[in-house]
Amino acid sequence: MPSVVVYGGCGALGKSIVKLFKKHAWKVVSIDFSINPDADDSVVVPDHSQTLNDQGTRISADIGDLLSGSKADAVLCVAGGWQGGNAASSSFLSNAELSLKQSVNTSLIAAHIAAHHLKPSGLLALTGAVPAQQGGTPGMIGYGMAKAAVHHLVASLAMDGSGIPSPRIVGILPQTLDTPGNRSAMPKADFSSWTPLDTVAELLYNWASDCDACENGHLYTLITKNSVTSVE
Repeated sequence: MPSVVVYGGCGALGKSIVKLFKKHAWKVVSIDFSINPDADDSVVVPDHSQTLNDQGTRISADIGDLLSGSKADAVLCVAGGWQGGNAASSSFLSNAELSLKQSVNTSLIAAHIAAHHLKPSGLLALTGAVPAQQGGTPGMIGYGMAKAAVHHLVASLAMDGSGIPSPRIVGILPQTLDTPGNRSAMPKADFSSWTPLDTVAELLYNWASDCDACENGHLYTLITKNSVTSVE
């Protein structure tokens, strides 16, 4: 039975991914702050008070135990969250710190898991963002920095000597995901320009199962217009 590790398995996108892979009879391990009942197993992450080293070491060890010495076919990191703020904002520093923990730390831990528990030529997917690829993000500086760091991590991990053998590493860069939280926050937005969660889940499943090829080190942008999503 093929297996997948989903970091952020209790988020809106993570839940969609867990359900899809389970539908296709994969063993699914979720990593998040709570248990995902749809997954076969869950690793519950302690709060952000732990150091990155302590948190990552413990999570990687737990994944190894749950896989019982076998290797995963895919590691998918879809953890994250959006925070705004420019340099003058009262929440600038705290939001920047949270963005780094949510996006960069989780991606680093996912990379560490992949280095130890991913099959050669298995898929590692990390989540970036379109605005961070296009240039500066003055209204959301911490978030933009965090996502730009994830883009750099994808490029680095895809190279020889990264610690991941025969790497097949990609970044997914959504513009706006169609989540319940986004709909609640922006009820008057044009939902036809938002990318459905099932579309992203299907994309990742097709890459993980080798139904579709993906380019090592590529940052794939997901742009939706008139309810049609293009992947480039």
